[in-house]
Amino acid sequence: MNRRNFLFTSSGAAMGSLSVAGIAAEPASASPYHDSGLVTGLPKPLRYEALPGFLSAAQIAPHQDGHYGGALRAFNDVERRLEGYLSGTTPIDPAALQRVKQLQSSRGNSVILHELYFAGMAPKLVAPAESMRGAISKRFGSLDRWTDDFVTSAKTAAGWAMLVNHPVNGKLYNVVSDEHAQGPLWFSAPLVVIDTYEHAFYIDYHNDKAKYVETFVSFIDWSVAEARWRAD
Repeated sequence: MNRRNFLFTSSGAAMGSLSVAGIAAEPASASPYHDSGLVTGLPKPLRYEALPGFLSAAQIAPHQDGHYGGALRAFNDVERRLEGYLSGTTPIDPAALQRVKQLQSSRGNSVILHELYFAGMAPKLVAPAESMRGAISKRFGSLDRWTDDFVTSAKTAAGWAMLVNHPVNGKLYNVVSDEHAQGPLWFSAPLVVIDTYEHAFYIDYHNDKAKYVETFVSFIDWSVAEARWRAD
């Protein structure tokens, strides 16, 4: 799957287009995201149970099972309902279909964002390679200045903050999304993703969102971010 197709399926700009025929029909083996819940219908397993010094198992488990898993279950239900409409076996209720379309974007994007978030962290910091560090420094001045901008963005975000790469102009941006289907630039590829909803940190940090955000940057797996950046 090339970068543009992945971006279209994963960004909030997709707005109901997560089941575009040309994308869905692509062989799973052609995509590094073949194990996404949007493909398999099953939750993507975590690489860790806890991130000592950052997130406990008690924090991660309900987030993984309840919020990521809940979004995937809702998306799977949406898929079943849409199949019924498209096959003509289920009468179309306009009001019900409108809600299904809203859930298609919101829950589908929630699945993708949660997968990017969980997969983008490691038990200890994986430093960025020189190529990634250089791209960030070119855009933001230095890695430290990027960190300051990202942390500030995340502290203001009600839902998500992301470092994204925009393939149209080739620039990096830190963007804020206050709802799963709002905020990202069209076609932009998420490289680093933080969940800033309270459910992501409240067990461990209570109402200290700032501490959660500030600690997150020490657990970024930059090798994953670079792989996303280099994806064709």
